[in-house]
Amino acid sequence: MESVEEYHTARALLEWQVELGATEAIGDMPVDRYGVPEKSAPLKAVVAPVVEDEVDPVGVAKAAAARAGSLAALRTALEAFELCEMKKGARQLVFCDGVAGARVMIIGEAPGRDEDREGRPFVGRAGQLLDRMLAAIDLSREASVYITNVMPWRPPQNRDPSKEEVAIMLPFLERHVALADPDFIVLMGNIACDAVLGRRGITRMRGTWVEAWGKPVLPMFHPAYLLRQAGAKREAWVDLLSLKAKLK
Repeated sequence: MESVEEYHTARALLEWQVELGATEAIGDMPVDRYGVPEKSAPLKAVVAPVVEDEVDPVGVAKAAAARAGSLAALRTALEAFELCEMKKGARQLVFCDGVAGARVMIIGEAPGRDEDREGRPFVGRAGQLLDRMLAAIDLSREASVYITNVMPWRPPQNRDPSKEEVAIMLPFLERHVALADPDFIVLMGNIACDAVLGRRGITRMRGTWVEAWGKPVLPMFHPAYLLRQAGAKREAWVDLLSLKAKLK
């Protein structure tokens, strides 16, 4: 049992603490503050990295093409477009050649080395053959034909453009056709047919008129193919005569 002296000592200490403001007990047992381990540092909140919205190159291309109110504006929009990787390896934009507003618009596949150097479509050996083909039905790029390509930049090593690359540039091509407003479109080669018609198989498709973007469309062999396969020139001649008949 506690002695009377211990009791009065404890009471005096308690009254002294009350006077100091300690009016509430928080535990029955004393706590050795020197023996309490240090509090660990508070956990830092984990902040998820900020992820930028992924850019949709096709959407950007559609918006840029739609804003172009003229062929000159469309060319400027293409020169400013940075979302096609093919542009980085090309010397320059290959936009068009011939007469804007001509009744016939020829759409090829992509520029080659000569086109990349000169900045005009169909200027190499294939272009020279195209000029002879057009002359055979009294047409020319100087007076009666407008020419462009699906891809406005030369692919690395002259490879075929991928479907993704074609999809990115397609809004510009569609706007190009709308602004040039030809009466007839000639698609030369599989890539042009795939881009505009969504189909390949030029040997089956050539010579048969179809419609795209509200225009009569004639698939034909690409002149580069005719340089490799001279025997196909007969079919190309038939297709040229079909185009000539349409123009009449």
